Amino acid sequence: MAPNWLNPREDRAWRAFVYANYQLVARLNRGLQNSGLSGADYAVLAVLSAHDGGRMPARELGRALSWEKSRVSHQLRRMQKDGLVSREPNPNDARSTMVGLLPAGRAAIEKAAPGHAEDVRRNFVELFTPAELDLLATLNERIQHHLATHHDSPDEDEPS
Repeated sequence: MAPNWLNPREDRAWRAFVYANYQLVARLNRGLQNSGLSGADYAVLAVLSAHDGGRMPARELGRALSWEKSRVSHQLRRMQKDGLVSREPNPNDARSTMVGLLPAGRAAIEKAAPGHAEDVRRNFVELFTPAELDLLATLNERIQHHLATHHDSPDEDEPS
C-alpha cells in the first residue's frame, strides 16, 4: 500500500508556508545581528520587556516562547553571562526560577526593536493588504488554537 502523501495542492501550500517562514526568520535574525542580539535573545527580551515589571517565572517564559525547559535554561544561562537578564529563586515556588530583565537587556531590546520592526514591515507587512494581514492572522491563530487544544503526542514536554 502506498503511503498517504500530500496531494499537489496540499504539498504546495505546506512547503510554501514552511519555506517562507524559514527564510523570513533567517532574514530577520540576520538583521538582529547588527544590534548584537540573536533571534533567541530578542525573543526572550521581547517577552520580558512586555511583561509587568520585566520579571516572570522561567516556566512561564518557556510557555510564552513554546520552548523546552532545556532550551530556556541554556538561553538564559548565556544571557545572564552577557548581563542581559538575571535568574534567581522564585519566592513563590522554590522549584522554579524567576527571570528578570536587567538594564542592559532593556537597553538592548530598545536599541534593536526599531530596526527589527522595520525589517518586519519591509519583508512581511508591506507585502500584504490590510485584509490579507487579517486573513493571515486568522489562519495562523486557527493553527495555534488547534495545537493548543489537540495533544497528539503522548510525550510532549512542557517547560518547567
